[in-house]
Amino acid sequence: MSSCRVGLHLAACLLNISEARKKSIVENIAKAALLERNGQRHPEVSVLNVFSDPEYNRSVITIAASIDELGNSVLAACLEAFQSIDMEVQEGIHPCLGAVDLIPIYPLSGVGVEECGAVARSLAENLVLSVPGCSVFLFGEADLPEKRPLVQRRKQLGWFTRRDFSTLKSDLGAAPARRCGLTGIGASPYVMNCNVTIDSQDLALGKEIASAIRGSNVNGLKGVQTMAFPHEGKIEIACNVESFEDQEVTETSEGSQYMAYSVLGDHFYYISPHYIEAQVKKLASDRGIGTIGRALIGFTPQECKSCAEYAIRESIGEFWKIREGVFM
Repeated sequence: MSSCRVGLHLAACLLNISEARKKSIVENIAKAALLERNGQRHPEVSVLNVFSDPEYNRSVITIAASIDELGNSVLAACLEAFQSIDMEVQEGIHPCLGAVDLIPIYPLSGVGVEECGAVARSLAENLVLSVPGCSVFLFGEADLPEKRPLVQRRKQLGWFTRRDFSTLKSDLGAAPARRCGLTGIGASPYVMNCNVTIDSQDLALGKEIASAIRGSNVNGLKGVQTMAFPHEGKIEIACNVESFEDQEVTETSEGSQYMAYSVLGDHFYYISPHYIEAQVKKLASDRGIGTIGRALIGFTPQECKSCAEYAIRESIGEFWKIREGVFM
């Protein structure tokens, strides 16, 4: 496949694993994504970013590839992760249900979300066949015919409260084994992770601010899902920022509330990270406290597409080492 064609058929997986304190394990999982079955590096796959948070004990590995190769690449990374991570001993502040906790697949260029859903479903089937004790729940475009969003599936499964694995019901695979836990696999338009730290140790206040900007609330930010966590002696407002289609959104300048991008002629929007930070800063200020900073975990949709095209065109597998991890 030529580099030109690859550039038109790209997708990404933001692989969430329940390990961040052992760097060698995280890097081995990232490197596994780059190898074909014969042990040679795959030229159409790149690991764009590796973000690890030791306090959360959670890492997000951004894998980009041609749509035809992404499923195999993510499967290889997952096989390494299940060998290395044991949920029976895993500890961390961030909620999780599985050693491989989440496998979302997003279209970048020349690929529709439906095609990403088909890759996600195939990956789920291969994963439960390859890993004894692996159990999967589906969400988004992989969850046919209902297409339930991730936040709905997580609520149904008690993801936020770390329920006993024995009570969980999977969509694929047997009852979750305690070592593996339960893995979510799905596809949707791009979801970005943006966290803002407030200068406070008051978790109740953090939850109040998180609730105020949550998209499900009347005056919240569209497409934004939030939780508040104790983090490094302060409180972090952790946001999942969903892309959405909306004919009424027109304001997309750099300083505006919305940012825009297109995939296969479909136009998507998302709330600007700068706007999210400004809203959290205002809400915190109204309560007499300040903010410390904002972290973008990985990329905006446009950045992910641009980096993926460059990395694969130049055959740079360990792209995250060039970018030196997460950028703020």
